[in-house]
Amino acid sequence: MCAIIHYAISKISVALLILSAMATATVAETMSGHPVLTDGDTFEIDGQSIRLFGIDAPEMAQRCAGSRDHRHCGDVARRALTSVIRGLPVRCTAEGADLYDRMIATCWVGDTDLGRWMVANGWAMAFRTYSVRYVSDEGVARVDRRGFWRGHWQPPWEFRAQRWQAAVPAAPNGCPIKGNINRRGERIYHTPWGSRWYGRTVIRTRDGERWFCSEREARDAGWRAPLR
Repeated sequence: MCAIIHYAISKISVALLILSAMATATVAETMSGHPVLTDGDTFEIDGQSIRLFGIDAPEMAQRCAGSRDHRHCGDVARRALTSVIRGLPVRCTAEGADLYDRMIATCWVGDTDLGRWMVANGWAMAFRTYSVRYVSDEGVARVDRRGFWRGHWQPPWEFRAQRWQAAVPAAPNGCPIKGNINRRGERIYHTPWGSRWYGRTVIRTRDGERWFCSEREARDAGWRAPLR
């Protein structure tokens, strides 16, 4: 019962997170630099985590049906974003911020809107529940069978919810995010959906490792998401 309640609370928290992310920033905030990619819609610039506004790319642990080259679709999406950035500086304008202290932003390389490019080429979905900006781009990509639309792929938001629901019952106190300390002493947290190493990560509390109930809790404690 506790796990079910915790899952329900988690879903409410996610909804509040997204609503917060969609809010317009009170002060226009811009940032530019060379990004370090986390996945197909998130990266860091100078230690600031940035999530692309209006899109949702496959998670790193996600698998997609279709061509063999697209099965590891989280990694494929990240490589697609890397290919359009081409090592060039990225400039971002904030649309808001989320509860994890991430900037939610529209970002460009030159004149290319990265979010639109990812959706238009079939490497991400329009996050239509919270923004309709890229819905028409998704429609074209779907009809033309671009990117992942050549096969079948699950909406990333559904994948995250399923992974969370499956992980909660097996986690201490229903808190399934794993706070691991690697050999270099780096504190890295692994979510059930966002880390390909989640299943292989063993938490040794005697060594200072721990479990978290949310990404915000992990970040506040000094852990960071994996950088790939």
